[in-house]
Amino acid sequence: MTETKDLIIITASCGKNLELSKKFLEKSNELKLSSEILDLTTLDIPLFNPRIHSKENIPNEIKDLKKKLFKIERWVICAPEYNGSIPPILSNFIAWLSISGDDFRNLFNGQPIAIATFSGGIGLELLTSLRIQLVHLGSQVLGRQLLSSYSKPIDTKTIEDIIQRLLQMKKLKT
Repeated sequence: MTETKDLIIITASCGKNLELSKKFLEKSNELKLSSEILDLTTLDIPLFNPRIHSKENIPNEIKDLKKKLFKIERWVICAPEYNGSIPPILSNFIAWLSISGDDFRNLFNGQPIAIATFSGGIGLELLTSLRIQLVHLGSQVLGRQLLSSYSKPIDTKTIEDIIQRLLQMKKLKT
């Protein structure tokens, strides 16, 4: 039987946002939390296309990840800004998760989630877009977010504060 994690850090990049995810992992380990990184760039998930895909042919990798995510109380999502919005790899992942059940919100409803970015640009458009999407799906998105860039280095005190705030949140039973 696999150990249930306290925190999962989902990264939508193999670059600076993976580095940011590792900072979240380091800090969560210091806080004695059972945590792991889910690197979306390592997954082999097809591009969701409603003409081809349906609830009957969901990839096994998505089914397994959804079962795992249901068991994890808190999430952090670290993603770069793409064209002023959410990166395609993250949008695709969310699309697959949302069609893989009878209720598109069932995985996200009541889920405590923190959002963070390391952006080559401003990054605020990503955080705003991601917050809107996650709230629409029913998630509890932490009010504090992390925005870092080349001119604004990653602040480990902010990471610790975000994790501490996330720890105060409980998944709502819906």
